[in-house]
Amino acid sequence: MSTFSIFLVLITIVCFLLVVVIMVQNPKGGGLSSSIGGSQMMGGVQKTTDFLDKSTWTLAAILIVLIILSSLSFGGSLGDTNSKIIDNTQTSAPAKAAPVQNAPTGSAPEKK
Repeated sequence: MSTFSIFLVLITIVCFLLVVVIMVQNPKGGGLSSSIGGSQMMGGVQKTTDFLDKSTWTLAAILIVLIILSSLSFGGSLGDTNSKIIDNTQTSAPAKAAPVQNAPTGSAPEKK
């Protein structure tokens, strides 16, 4: 498994977690923080909002770092030197033969 594939899996997981955290939040005061109701559960509404806010920023930062690292993991593998298409066309192209020149045979054409 290449390093780019590993980064791709990690990016997918972080994106899914980021979507879940964002969907739990509600900008108008609803969401998870309003459904808890009391301060005895999970540290209260304010702590839940702080946790969701910090989680969003942390996951966003992790996502940006993973994207940058995945772009650095290419390492020039997209260059033309490793292209299978170019290798196949170079090996399967027929070699051009030198043009054959027609030499006169010695008998001149008849003139009328």
